[in-house]
Amino acid sequence: MNDITNRDDLALRNQLCFPLYACAKEIVRAYQTLLDPVNLTYTQYIVMMVMWEHKEMNVKSLGEYLYLDSGTLTPLLRKMEAKGFLTRTRSKEDERTVIISLTKTGEALKEQVAHVPGEMANIVEITEDEYQVMYKLLYKMLARLTGRAQKV
Repeated sequence: MNDITNRDDLALRNQLCFPLYACAKEIVRAYQTLLDPVNLTYTQYIVMMVMWEHKEMNVKSLGEYLYLDSGTLTPLLRKMEAKGFLTRTRSKEDERTVIISLTKTGEALKEQVAHVPGEMANIVEITEDEYQVMYKLLYKMLARLTGRAQKV
């Protein structure tokens, strides 16, 4: 599929992965300045976005939504439970399954971060059309890299 010729494939300037990596790092850093006042990391923020939408789900499903494994999620969820944002309980049907539930404190947090998407839009300064193109391309790449369809 790569039909680009006459270039140095190992030059950093010719790599798509590098601007994606650098951009992701800078976006997370920008988010962090907005999330610090409510004591959330970026990863905790994306967990909360899923929980605000679903209220309750098992760890496996949450991991699928966020492309995170349980080894990453378990300590993260433990910290979030300690902050009072969610609870973790074992399923009565299958003790191996851990159910994550949003608490009232976690639900109230939504109001405190409602300004974040708008502020991030101002920071990155892209048009709605550019946003839509990038969104579609990134999810297309993600689907190809992971072999699974978009879930959000």
